[in-house]
Amino acid sequence: MAVFSSQRTKSARQRVGTGLALVKTLEEMHGGTIEVRSAGVGHASEFVARLPMILVETPELVPPEPTSEPTTTTARRILVVDDNRDSASTLALLLKFSGHETHTAYDGLEAVEAAAKLQPDVVLLDIGLPKLNGYEAARQIREEPWGKKMVLVALTGWGQDEDRQKSRDAGFNGHMVKPVDHAALTKLLTELLPPAG
Repeated sequence: MAVFSSQRTKSARQRVGTGLALVKTLEEMHGGTIEVRSAGVGHASEFVARLPMILVETPELVPPEPTSEPTTTTARRILVVDDNRDSASTLALLLKFSGHETHTAYDGLEAVEAAAKLQPDVVLLDIGLPKLNGYEAARQIREEPWGKKMVLVALTGWGQDEDRQKSRDAGFNGHMVKPVDHAALTKLLTELLPPAG
């Protein structure tokens, strides 16, 4: 099983020897052995590789001391609006796992109706919605007394400065580029929402 000795021929069967030679060399470097067993030409071969096992005692792990108070997420009522039902459901589920009460809507008109009925703390609103785009839905929500203090976050595939300004002009508090990063969304909501209580 000498390394590269089988490269002198063009037979695929003989080229397999290169890999076996490398395995043999690695086994020997680590104090192991390799054995080959076969009943002869035309019969299957069995390769047995043995490596020594080294037992290492691991020290008992001690949990690190907490450096600060753990952060807690205040449960909020959040309306997720996206015409892509899978996207809306997935984001709502992630937020639900974080302890929030979540609801979904799938077009701009439904978003305004759901916001009026549910009066959520937060509306995560896709911009490219059917029936009523996200900008117009935000404007309509802001016109209502119940919508003045609601936190509105634009969700869009566009993230240029002019896109962010357009969101602000429509009444959004925040602007996030899709796909939404859950950690970044949590941070934004913490910044935008006053502490509960």
